[in-house]
Amino acid sequence: MKILAVDVGAGTQDIMYHDTGIDRIENSLKMVMPSPTRIIAGRIRGISGDVFISGQTMGGGPVTGAILEHIGAGNRVVMTPEAARTVRDDPERVMAMGIEISEENPGLQSIEFRDVDLEAIRGALACFDVDLDFNVLGVAVQDHGAGGDMGDRNFRFMKIREKLSVPIPPEEFSYLGDVPEYFTRMKSIEKAIRHPTLIMDSKFASVTGALMDPAVSSDEPIIVVDVGNGHTLAASILEGRIHGVMEHHTRMLSPAKLEDFMIRLCLGELTHGEIHGDGGHGAHVIDAVGEPVKVVATGPQRGILDGIDLDVHHAAPAGDVMMTGPVGLIRSIEYRVS
Repeated sequence: MKILAVDVGAGTQDIMYHDTGIDRIENSLKMVMPSPTRIIAGRIRGISGDVFISGQTMGGGPVTGAILEHIGAGNRVVMTPEAARTVRDDPERVMAMGIEISEENPGLQSIEFRDVDLEAIRGALACFDVDLDFNVLGVAVQDHGAGGDMGDRNFRFMKIREKLSVPIPPEEFSYLGDVPEYFTRMKSIEKAIRHPTLIMDSKFASVTGALMDPAVSSDEPIIVVDVGNGHTLAASILEGRIHGVMEHHTRMLSPAKLEDFMIRLCLGELTHGEIHGDGGHGAHVIDAVGEPVKVVATGPQRGILDGIDLDVHHAAPAGDVMMTGPVGLIRSIEYRVS
């Protein structure tokens, strides 16, 4: 089975093209490229005048900033309803920012939003005489979900908690043709791509991939933590299953604070109210797994863990710290398809 795995982050998109018929995943083709939101933000800034934006609901961040800068410079920005969800799920809030919403292009220069550009990947590989031919596509993105009147962080964590009613392997946080409608970013990708596609939250793809590092064993209690640019998610793991999870905003964490949270997550002492009250998304513990023997770290800001007293291992599945997400996607596809 040939698999194309794309982990779409805020800074980079990490790509792995793997043939399960090859013995070692280390032999797979890999690329680390600028993220779609950074690429498209640059394209918006390169346009002089009004712009019409169509396409998928994608990751915001830099692209949202570029849109607001464009409006601030006196230009019109018109977006389709689906593309506008990139900025906010509520169209009234989008229009309050000065963005117009329309299904039709009123004759403006146009840009298309997409989180996964298969033609760009195909073209890059073609430069090296590689024909992109895959059976299943895996995509990882972060999606807060559209919770209506419920705030984004509350809704996102509520859905994590609903999924984690009993200890489960992180692969269970993947979807293969059954993304719920409330995950608007994931659903937009699913609708747009005409291939069998497994879609997964990027945090749980990273947890899955970290556990595939040959140096990592979950026979004893461990913590797997993805320290991202925006969010940090930690999961207490025993025998390959998640027993508890905590998610917070990275900028609000110090090494000592994160260490304390992780230890008490494993001991079953961390509460949702504590994390949510501190400005994070929340915590959910099914049961205690015991004092962690190791912290398995991934994510671009994992350097924060250099200042803690616990034993820290930087996950490198397939021999590459940048491939944690793609390896997690590949493992989840094998889990779902087998």
